[in-house]
Amino acid sequence: MILHWQIIQLQLKETFAIAYGNYTFREALIVSLQSHGEKGFGECTAIDYYGINLNEFEADLARIQSVVEKQNISHPTEFYAFLLSLQLPSFLRSALDCAYWDLFGKLERQSFLTLNQIDFQQLPESSITISVDSIDKQLQKIAQSNWRYFKVKCNHFNEKDILKLYQSGRNIALDSNGSFSAKDCLWLESTDWISRFTYLEQPMKKGAEQYTNLHANQLANWMADEDCQTSADLNLLVPHYQSINIKLVKCGGLTPALEMITVARKLGFKIMIGCMTESTIGISAGAVLAPLCDYVDLDGANLIANDIAKGSQIENGKILLSEKPGLGILIN
Repeated sequence: MILHWQIIQLQLKETFAIAYGNYTFREALIVSLQSHGEKGFGECTAIDYYGINLNEFEADLARIQSVVEKQNISHPTEFYAFLLSLQLPSFLRSALDCAYWDLFGKLERQSFLTLNQIDFQQLPESSITISVDSIDKQLQKIAQSNWRYFKVKCNHFNEKDILKLYQSGRNIALDSNGSFSAKDCLWLESTDWISRFTYLEQPMKKGAEQYTNLHANQLANWMADEDCQTSADLNLLVPHYQSINIKLVKCGGLTPALEMITVARKLGFKIMIGCMTESTIGISAGAVLAPLCDYVDLDGANLIANDIAKGSQIENGKILLSEKPGLGILIN
């Protein structure tokens, strides 16, 4: 195999405001693995609140390049076991795992869906993110959108704003990125109409000392994001969350995500496949898991102005899965 990588800058169509800050661009690390005339692609983005430094990832790739390139083509689960032995951060491991699945499928002339016997006739729709703003501007964006599902970001608790969102009658989820207090969450999970919200994602800051204030048997559909990194977290979350958000970069790629879905189903969780602000490379990787999930939040490529790839697409929330070999990713 030949390993190649580059850092690119993804420009956002508009300022993306969340509880952690405001962003006009994202830097992304694009990884490729090439063999026998085929090339597979993976991606991870620099997320400051996760402590991700792409320059450090470049140093990691330079360190492991020779040993990666010596690997024979084998099943992706075997390649993933090799990746685990390298003790890489989950974001970088995810980019390499996805690139390998894309390459392996292209070499086998089969899609990821076929290789994993995934029935994709029924697909949930994706939400689109409405970034932090005044409630009137958020509602205006929702009213003007052709999407049917929305994830509204907020950076503090405001009962009147939440009531206005409920009264809009639209399909809305709340994502506070950990900006709510225990008192706020008690009010939310005890309020009759709060179940009208599709889910309430990561209401409090990460950590058991926070999420133990949440009760899965109450009215709010609490969804774990930062509190849910890998399969090892799931058992502890059962009394507190009804749903989980699986992001490939958090758990380490498609291979562990498949395992995580299996475990989460056995524990009774509802599952969302989510994303960071990513190009079609990262979105195409996440999209192949959409048939296995209850919710989808794969709007990342729709938020950027300079997408670099083609593959699976999200059009007004509808998932158009590529059935081409691998993950169906082509670089523009």
